Amino acid sequence: MAETLTVIDMHTGGEPLRIVTAGYPKLPKSTILEKRAYVRDRLDHLRKILIFEPRGHFDMYGAVLVEPDLPGADLAVLFMHNEGYSTMCGHAIIALGRYAVDYGIVAKVDPVTTVHIECPCGMVVASVEVRDGKSGGVSFESVPAFLFARDQSVELPGFGLISFDVAYGGAFYALADCNQFGLEFGRNAAGEFVRAATTLTEAVKDAVQIDHPDHKDLAFLYGSILTDGADDWNEAPTKNACIFADGQLDRSPTGSGVTARLAAMHARGQIHEGNARIFESIVGSRFAGFVASKTKAGEFDAITARVSGRAYYSGRAEYIVEDDDPLGQGFLVP
Repeated sequence: MAETLTVIDMHTGGEPLRIVTAGYPKLPKSTILEKRAYVRDRLDHLRKILIFEPRGHFDMYGAVLVEPDLPGADLAVLFMHNEGYSTMCGHAIIALGRYAVDYGIVAKVDPVTTVHIECPCGMVVASVEVRDGKSGGVSFESVPAFLFARDQSVELPGFGLISFDVAYGGAFYALADCNQFGLEFGRNAAGEFVRAATTLTEAVKDAVQIDHPDHKDLAFLYGSILTDGADDWNEAPTKNACIFADGQLDRSPTGSGVTARLAAMHARGQIHEGNARIFESIVGSRFAGFVASKTKAGEFDAITARVSGRAYYSGRAEYIVEDDDPLGQGFLVP
């Protein structure tokens, strides 16, 4: 680490986002997936410095802004977490939309400013509310999302036979009703959801061979989402908890997870285009989402989803590593 790393911290629905604003090396010109592979293979020590203790924590999340490759992109982003680098992150898109407007990456336009954000999964378009020059709520339209595997089941030690779907919303998730695990929102501790979801994720990785029609680098199970089972459309919020990467618990409803749930609901005929639904996280924060359009992803019937929420600034910092600091490169307590 040759330079001071400067960051701005935000959160969306309680889920943190650490945006690197200076000190990160310039990457070679390449596609976004090649950039993702480059930082994974050559610059992963910087992820650990930013995400791990003593500067971060087990559930920290980060974003590195890089040079766009797609025509029309206003910015490009690599997402990072406790395990590595994800392909899509809705809570980060909501925060980055506001950040791009406030820090002059795009010109501010009342009442809505459009921000084109290149992600490893593709181009995501964010719409930022602007009133009297001040940024507010953000929505985004997803990449094509689809139900990949329906009505699957797996035997889990300690839980028995669990039914699940696998859906893609910019990343792949296993979706399962938490009641199958004997869990209930508001009654059971977050750690119980983490344990159940992590057990499911590891089993599904072995049981389901995942494939994506666009690129093999997108074809991996990112995590599991445990829901309250209220998938049929109604006006009441539906709750879910997303556990991704290495047992990381999302404090927000999860933008890519909401997208995946909407894709699964639509494929099952439980929601139709334009039917808005409220999704509530384990800490009570909410995103709104609806099916924006029907499309295709390879041979899969797919949708795009419109997901909206609000991000807030929480701080800014400069990080260094002293040469003789034995823990300065970052650590996590198991």
